[in-house]
Amino acid sequence: MKPLTLKKTERGDFLLLVFVVLLSLIGTLFIYSASRYSAENTYNDSLFFVKKQVIGIILGVISMIFACNYDYNKLKKFNIPVAIISVILLALVFVPNIGIENYGAKRWISFAGVSLQPSEIAKFSLILFCATAISKNPDKQTGFKGFIPLLLFGGLICFLIITEPNMSITICCVLLLFTLIFASGIKIRYLLILVVPAFVFGVILILIEPYRLKRLLAFINPWSSPKGEGYQLLQSLYALGSGGMFGVGLFNSRQKYNFLPFAESDFILSIIGEEIGFFGILLFFSLLLFIVIRGLIIASRSKNVFGFILAIGITLIFGIQVIINALVVSGSIPPTGLPLPLVSSGNTSIIIFMTEMGILYNVSKQGTITF
Repeated sequence: MKPLTLKKTERGDFLLLVFVVLLSLIGTLFIYSASRYSAENTYNDSLFFVKKQVIGIILGVISMIFACNYDYNKLKKFNIPVAIISVILLALVFVPNIGIENYGAKRWISFAGVSLQPSEIAKFSLILFCATAISKNPDKQTGFKGFIPLLLFGGLICFLIITEPNMSITICCVLLLFTLIFASGIKIRYLLILVVPAFVFGVILILIEPYRLKRLLAFINPWSSPKGEGYQLLQSLYALGSGGMFGVGLFNSRQKYNFLPFAESDFILSIIGEEIGFFGILLFFSLLLFIVIRGLIIASRSKNVFGFILAIGITLIFGIQVIINALVVSGSIPPTGLPLPLVSSGNTSIIIFMTEMGILYNVSKQGTITF
């Protein structure tokens, strides 16, 4: 019997790309179902959101193909430029005539009719910054001093995002930062020194902002404000409850008829649950879980520290957003706006995530597999 050996991957994890494209197409199908009524009434075009999503997927696939074939190790030299650009873009949301305000929050910027969400780019810049910093001297990452640059940059990103305000993406970035620090090998006592103050600070942010406190109270008892802060959560629960075990059938959702706000974006999972039911949701989540599992395997087989942290970061931000979105629409945590990766309507999100998946494939292509 031949001994086990490690060999370089020739093709990479092609199944990962197949599932990414499949998930984006499934998302487009449900975007059509969730938005066709509201899009017809608002824009006089039932395919309005679908057309935008298709454009995003096409651009995302092009970017993903490029990332698949561009040596991920060369991304190190773009670390600082990408970090600077992400900070500038985050700051531009506060500039009049550039930043776009919706529902009291400034989370988008617009140039020549093209809009994008800087926080999506900022998440990737945080991953790249951490991967580059940690890979330069991995031995320093077991102590506290080695993480100061990561904390400073991560803190700046989180500050700019929470100021928009965007609590959900801020939480994602904080969780991402701490998990990357943990993955790099920091001693547990140092990690606790970071986590405890961050948790306390998060509670303070909720208590000092009236709208966040209202959302928390609505989460505890949505029936106390069924037409106010508790409305969206109740409509989401109605959708999931109506789906039962097998769903009401594709395109047959009732909550999409202007009952559930943001049905095509942040709460698309509610419509999916209503139409395909509990068993359909289980199958749907198996697709999401496959991507997470493949990402973790790719990270474990990467050939260097930079590839490991890069793969872990991309996998984690995908998984974190899936978990938070699922917890929100099911009423397990207070409502907060956060798209479901590769599924929810939103061009910036799908382009960035597809690009990241291309990088993940590139890591797998240059990694090793065991025979």
